[in-house]
Amino acid sequence: MGMTNRNCELACRKHLARFFDDHTDAAMKKRALKALRFLTVSDVPLAGKSEGGAAGIIYAVANRDRQACGVPGLLNSEFEALAGVSMGTIRNRAAQIGRLLAL
Repeated sequence: MGMTNRNCELACRKHLARFFDDHTDAAMKKRALKALRFLTVSDVPLAGKSEGGAAGIIYAVANRDRQACGVPGLLNSEFEALAGVSMGTIRNRAAQIGRLLAL
């Protein structure tokens, strides 16, 4: 189920705020919000639910410029529980986001 980019932005921003309230990383938060802004103005809508989109943004930003190995300070199982989606979904959304942003 795809969402409009504006609706996705509002929902993703809420999920990102919740995540960064618990896991403070100012640099990663800044990059995640910047990525969300770029995705919002894109002509390509994000696929799936906002939870997956937000988790994909975090995962894509956390693994930028290195081999994907997860979110620093969290086990994949912990990240799954926080995001409310599976690691498969997170990785798929992160790959889609990475392609859209050409990270």
